Amino acid sequence: MKMKRKLLRPADLAPLIHFKKLELNGRARRLSGAHTIADLREIAKRRTPKGAFDYTDGAAEAELSLGRARRAFREIEFHPAILRDVSRVDTSVEILGGRSALPFGIAPTGFTRMMQAEGERAGASAAGAAGIPFSLSTLGTESPEVVREANPDGRCWFQLYMQKDRDKSMQLVERAAAVGFDTLLVTVDVPVAGARLRDNYNGFTIPPQLTPKTVLNVIPKPEWWFNFLTTEPLTFASLSEWKGTIGELLDTLFDPTVDFDDLEWIRDQWPGKVVVKGIQTLADAKRVVDLGVDGIVLSNHGGRQLDRAPVPFHLLPTVAAELKGKTEIILDTGIMSGADMVAALALGADFTLVGRAYLYGLMAGGREGVDRAIEILRSETVRTMKLLGVSSVSELNPDHVTQLRRLVPVPGPRAIASGASTAPKARHAPSR
Repeated sequence: MKMKRKLLRPADLAPLIHFKKLELNGRARRLSGAHTIADLREIAKRRTPKGAFDYTDGAAEAELSLGRARRAFREIEFHPAILRDVSRVDTSVEILGGRSALPFGIAPTGFTRMMQAEGERAGASAAGAAGIPFSLSTLGTESPEVVREANPDGRCWFQLYMQKDRDKSMQLVERAAAVGFDTLLVTVDVPVAGARLRDNYNGFTIPPQLTPKTVLNVIPKPEWWFNFLTTEPLTFASLSEWKGTIGELLDTLFDPTVDFDDLEWIRDQWPGKVVVKGIQTLADAKRVVDLGVDGIVLSNHGGRQLDRAPVPFHLLPTVAAELKGKTEIILDTGIMSGADMVAALALGADFTLVGRAYLYGLMAGGREGVDRAIEILRSETVRTMKLLGVSSVSELNPDHVTQLRRLVPVPGPRAIASGASTAPKARHAPSR
């Protein structure tokens, strides 16, 4: 059958053509085109000098731990339920004695103003606006007082690296408590600095120094250097000045003698909730819970310490089976989407933390970039929950997720001798 055609007239095209309003603000224009954390990462990479970007983006040695952690979240299978009313979704959770509007908070990150001049102020104010916790690192570039000023009504947590100068460490802790930080994250996986080879190859120092190599990298990124040179000098909560690599700094600061007795002592000094960050085995998780801490963070430090460390997301179901309800379980490392968070919550996490995802937003667009990162993660979380057929975080359970594990442990000598296997049994999807 032959189609009938008519003469094309300009008036027929008018209803079909709608020109988008031109956005004159360059930052807003860039951020509006970012729909995933990976998009923010690409913007951040274009706008940040290589040394600062690689410090954020990189990990230890061959970066296997980070790669495995991210792959673990990709290698899952969701099992949605149908015909559920998901017209409204509640993403809020109660965590460590308070409410969070979303099931994630901002993890502690060091040297943050080197990534982008707005630094912790942007992160803390964005977290406060979103109703989620913000964590300040011992190696942060703003003081507890400044962070509280930026986030006057929200929840602030303080992350502690116990330094060789213990009096200085505890002075920081006291300052955080005095301005209303409600939770102390004691990081325990840093007896020494990990081998962060990107920093070594880049000659990345504190503060960044101009060399012929960095000058060439600066030319296409003038805004970063303009902000760095025209805003207040970098200050650190934990030191007055330093001239050297980050690895050298960390080895100078960190106390490799910290043990479980020290953890008990630290717990007794803090008036609020105490959480141990850097748990990588079930045995250690049980031991710190027996010491009376309020929560644990399953984390391999974003892959930045021991390469080939356990994948926290793989460890989660085992820890949750033993300790769910006895302590609050938080997960970080490798989280790049709301779907990752939903999977972690389904398998037993009470809460999650994001570090790089937040920093990519910060480097891409300061405070507005952090807002955009939080909004991306929020929308992905809501959409994933709706597609799974759940209307609240409390409805998520292990039946919603199967881990598809490519890396299966080889049986050890004892298991072989006993005829047993240490390889995890695959959990199959429930029949529908």
